[in-house]
Amino acid sequence: MPEGHLLHRYGREHAAALAGHVVAASSPQGRFDATPFDGHVVRGVDVWGKHLFYDVEDAPALHVHLGHDGFFLRTDDPGLPPRAGTRLRLATREVAFSLVAPMRCEAMTPDARDTLVAGLGPDPLRDSGPAAREEAVRRLTAKRAPVGTALLDQAVWAGLGNAWRAELLFLAGVDPARRVDAEEAGRIWDLAVVHLTLGLEAGVVVSDPDAPTERWVYKRNTCRRCGAPVRTWQLGGRTTYACPAEQR
Repeated sequence: MPEGHLLHRYGREHAAALAGHVVAASSPQGRFDATPFDGHVVRGVDVWGKHLFYDVEDAPALHVHLGHDGFFLRTDDPGLPPRAGTRLRLATREVAFSLVAPMRCEAMTPDARDTLVAGLGPDPLRDSGPAAREEAVRRLTAKRAPVGTALLDQAVWAGLGNAWRAELLFLAGVDPARRVDAEEAGRIWDLAVVHLTLGLEAGVVVSDPDAPTERWVYKRNTCRRCGAPVRTWQLGGRTTYACPAEQR
């Protein structure tokens, strides 16, 4: 599932390519009415957690959530036909982006957008300041659930998924099955700010800057640090990974 660092990466790329330009909007798949956006100027692209919002002049907000399987394809030749199954295509004279298999692709009123955003927690890639950190700690410690469950709740922190959950809790030395105190919550938030920023730049989950494509415990049989067998179980509806030696 695409996690926050990839959504912010898409948002940055799309803003650079589309903002200030008139776009040709279409739905080759026929499952989305792109008419309100076709021939209008994209004013900007915003990201909160796993949600993309396109600000289009004289049109509703355009909201995209990739869900488990969604992705964008880019082509620098807008004359090429779109891939079959493209839900939404946004094109200028220089570039085209094709959205495939999203969970949500919809026109949204300003009030509906505000309501959606109000239900999301702090995003480590939007604000790393003291106020955001304080709110992140408050939400995580207030959640009456194991930290491994809480981190997947987008109303607690926005943007984290299963891979980040596993790797950040490993780095913090915290077992996913227990709750955390304020000091631990702050440490996990600080790690999220640093490592999601690295992930944004690299386009992958980076939990070890010296080996950006490696993981400590996520989808591993043994811990990459100590070699202990990685423990796996279901928590929060997803497979959880933890090292019994490093995460107590």
